[in-house]
Amino acid sequence: MSTVVNANNPDPVVVGVDFGTLSGRAVVVRVRDGAELGTAVHAYPHAVLTDRLPAAPDGPGLPPDTALQVPEDYREVLRRAVPAALADAGTDPRRVIGIGTDFTACTVMPTTADGTPLCELPGLAGRPHAYPKLWRHHAAQPEADEINALAEERGEPWLSRYGGRISAEWELAKGLQVLREDPAVYARTDRWIEAADWIVWQLCGRETRNACTAGYKGVHQDGRWPSRGYLAALDPRFAGFAEEKIAHPLSRLGGRAGGLSARAAARTGLPEGIAVAVGNVDAHVTAAAADTVRPGEMLAVMGTSTCHVMNADPAEGPPAEVPGMCGVVHGGITPGLWGYEAGQSGVGDLFAWCADHFGGALEEEARAAGTSVHDLLSARAARRPVGAHGLVALDWHSGNRSVLVDHDLSGVIAGLTLATRPEDVYRALVEATAFGARTITDAFEGAGVPVRGFTVAGGLKRNPFVMQVYADVLGRPLHIADSDQGPALGSAIHAAVAAGAYPDITEAAAAMGGRTRDAVRPDPGRSAAYDRLYAVYTELHDHFGRGGSAALHRLRALRNEALAAG
Repeated sequence: MSTVVNANNPDPVVVGVDFGTLSGRAVVVRVRDGAELGTAVHAYPHAVLTDRLPAAPDGPGLPPDTALQVPEDYREVLRRAVPAALADAGTDPRRVIGIGTDFTACTVMPTTADGTPLCELPGLAGRPHAYPKLWRHHAAQPEADEINALAEERGEPWLSRYGGRISAEWELAKGLQVLREDPAVYARTDRWIEAADWIVWQLCGRETRNACTAGYKGVHQDGRWPSRGYLAALDPRFAGFAEEKIAHPLSRLGGRAGGLSARAAARTGLPEGIAVAVGNVDAHVTAAAADTVRPGEMLAVMGTSTCHVMNADPAEGPPAEVPGMCGVVHGGITPGLWGYEAGQSGVGDLFAWCADHFGGALEEEARAAGTSVHDLLSARAARRPVGAHGLVALDWHSGNRSVLVDHDLSGVIAGLTLATRPEDVYRALVEATAFGARTITDAFEGAGVPVRGFTVAGGLKRNPFVMQVYADVLGRPLHIADSDQGPALGSAIHAAVAAGAYPDITEAAAAMGGRTRDAVRPDPGRSAAYDRLYAVYTELHDHFGRGGSAALHRLRALRNEALAAG
């Protein structure tokens, strides 16, 4: 421990702030043991913009697969959630030695040179491309397809670090979409910046770029961005994208981005000058909260979507090319280690969709039982033997992030009959996401990257039925992260390192993070039954996702044409 722990501040605390898809959460954490002393949540008033812009409520609708947000909603989290968390903890702000933040990614926005979001400039509030693009903005798939085809044609060396495909969710595809669809907004974009870095700019008053988002979402590898020649081949107007709009010295995770500015201190109620940690991504920072920063420990952060992250030791050899992984980045999770990422675009979202659209008849029963439709569906589904529903689903309602990296795919439910019940569909969707997770672990191990343990964090860890299905499908025990505020706690742990309370993330995670090992064990009989269902899932997965049929792409094209025609 450093000298920040002294007689004048005997029990210091840090603040972690997690900026999620629909809300921001702040947590106050004791530095010596990671105890969570207080928390507060602030929901974004504008949530996710998918239909219309707030500045043009009667204007034309937004195109399909658009997902935008409002930057002022992020600032409101600092104004409201941070002071409320301090009040909830009953903590004197003078005890706070640092603040850390994390964000969804790739959530990226265009700004001026001083960090002002373009949507806040006069005359631009009615331009969709002036707003931050949320991670689940999937309208740049055509640009992603072009990026991938050209990179493969040219033999770009960085492509293998992303499993052979760049996602439509990432910085290049979204930036190219802005250029193509609104060149005037693109021309006014001085900085194309991840929200993870922009919020740190709001806190310490200067631009920084973290190694995590630069590598996984900005395609920064081996000290370089994609070349000017490659970007010019995509579009001559795009040639300077990297060097003009995203290039900046990178900061290592756990580092100090700067001191809290006077303006941010007034906004948050925290002491001016305390350490502001380098920005991070919600899933990657959760590795510290779950104490899964050592090589071979896969962490699945399961919420609306799932992100899988895992470290590997460079001493064991160069990074492997895992088909369909989101990326492998040196220092992307923990400095000094190779960090692998994979993910599933829709998980909790699928379960919510099912409960909302198929669980209506169960609302009264759930209300009478004092439970939720989700819990009622889970309880009913859990009573059915494996395979009794006769269903297999493809979990692609939000496209496929790994291992196909194709957001023009859509969900499938095979085996429906007139006897199919809502809980059958619910179970099939839960199983489909578990099969998707198994597809990812199989891809890693098939590429020679061992998965020695599987830990779950995020809101879905609280659903016993979902956890048991995952253990049975994966055929391995699940470790469960102790904290219910994984990203916020992880950000607080990074803040403690940035403030000098611990020498590195590994030591801080051991002291402040934690998980319960073997919390959910697989049942051998159910695991064997799931092996048979998984074979059917894989057959459908490869048929619809790997060239056996273009039916899902054709359906997406027909939908888009119909919507565009009004």
